Amino acid sequence: MSDTLTKTYPVTRTDAEWRALLTPEQYHIMRQHGTERPGSCALNYEKRAGTFECAGCDQPLFKSGRKFESGTGWPSFNDPEPGAVETTEDSSYGMVRTEVHCSRCGSHLGHVFPDGPPPTGLRYCINGVAMNFKPAA
Repeated sequence: MSDTLTKTYPVTRTDAEWRALLTPEQYHIMRQHGTERPGSCALNYEKRAGTFECAGCDQPLFKSGRKFESGTGWPSFNDPEPGAVETTEDSSYGMVRTEVHCSRCGSHLGHVFPDGPPPTGLRYCINGVAMNFKPAA
């Protein structure tokens, strides 16, 4: 597991504050590095123009134009907003993956893989409950 829980972020909260802010599922995913069931979140099917924001701190993470259908069951994007996410090595579950977390509050969002579409070739596979959607005005 990554060291994101020991780093200081611009938005910090106590464990009790995180538990009060997030649903039990969000807390498990965002603070304990869990994963939602594939296909279980409505944001996987969100098609409107807008911005996907961190459910922990409201930081804009991904524009809707960067979302694509990956067939994995999780919302997938090919490029985050500049500076919005950070990555760390995740060696849990007997494999090495690249974890994606919010650069503002450190919440676990998902993982990034090198099998996405052009131009980046990346697939940011993000837990839908870790985000809120803000439709374009």
